[in-house]
Amino acid sequence: QVQLVESGGGLVQPGGSLRLSCAASGSIFSIFAMGWYRQAPGKQRELVAAVSSSGSTNYADSVKGRFTISRGSAKNTVNLQMNSLKPEDTAVYNCAADTLLSRVLAGIADYWGQGTQVTVSS
Repeated sequence: QVQLVESGGGLVQPGGSLRLSCAASGSIFSIFAMGWYRQAPGKQRELVAAVSSSGSTNYADSVKGRFTISRGSAKNTVNLQMNSLKPEDTAVYNCAADTLLSRVLAGIADYWGQGTQVTVSS
C-alpha cells in the first residue's frame, strides 16, 4: 500500500498565499502521476491541478494563473503553490497518485491522502 500525506493547509486572508505539499511513501515501485483535488461545502469534488511523471501539468480553469503544481525534489512528492487566494478556494484539499495520469485526471486514482483544510477568510 502507498500512503499519501498532505501538509501546509491552514487559515489565510483573501489575497494571501499557501503552499501545500504531498509526500508518498510505502511500497512504491513505479513513478507516479500526482494531483490535487478539493471539495468545498455543498459542492462536488473537483480537480485542481495534476502533474505527470515527466512534469507536464494540468489546471482547472478557476485556478490558472494563481496556482502552480510542481514535483518536489524528492521522488513521488508534489507541491501546490496557491497565490491570490479567494474565499471560493476554501475546501478540503486531497492529494492523489496513480501510475497513470489519465486516472488521476479522471478522479479514479489508486491512492488518496486524508486531506488538509484550506480556509480563506477575513
